[in-house]
Amino acid sequence: MREKLLETERLYFSLWSEIDISLAKQLWKNPKVTHFIAKNGCLSKDQVIQRLSLEIQSQEEFCFQYWPLFLKQTDMFVGCCGLHHYDLENRIAELGFHLVPEAWGKGLAAEAARAVISYAKTQTDLKALFAGHHPENHASKKLLQKLEFEFQRKEYYEPTGLEHPSYLLKLTLKD
Repeated sequence: MREKLLETERLYFSLWSEIDISLAKQLWKNPKVTHFIAKNGCLSKDQVIQRLSLEIQSQEEFCFQYWPLFLKQTDMFVGCCGLHHYDLENRIAELGFHLVPEAWGKGLAAEAARAVISYAKTQTDLKALFAGHHPENHASKKLLQKLEFEFQRKEYYEPTGLEHPSYLLKLTLKD
């Protein structure tokens, strides 16, 4: 039984651990998933292992990661969503999500992202969230706009070697 960190109507968030290599491969070895996040469109086995280690280390150091996501009804792994350090000096973290193709088009990314935004507002001292997307990833652009992120600028993203549109969401609690 996995620890449940956060829950939404259809999803629960857990924590990555070293034993999750098969889930990490299911996500980050899939070229449909990595098409927009890697220079050549895919990650090697070593890069997947490094990515899993990065998530585990992020949780240890910053108390957040791109948490693995599971459907509540079936416990099916559907991807990850969460936070990474970005500009912690100014209390800004990065929001991100990666879903397996079987989970696309069902509103799960929006549902997960809203839960992470709520978590960031209520459980952290963050002032804002940063997010970016590959210039050709129109679905991510649409979702970030729907989540009320505001376009800031284009920013170089080393893993793809491209200038990615970058956005900011200020975390003010609304009465």
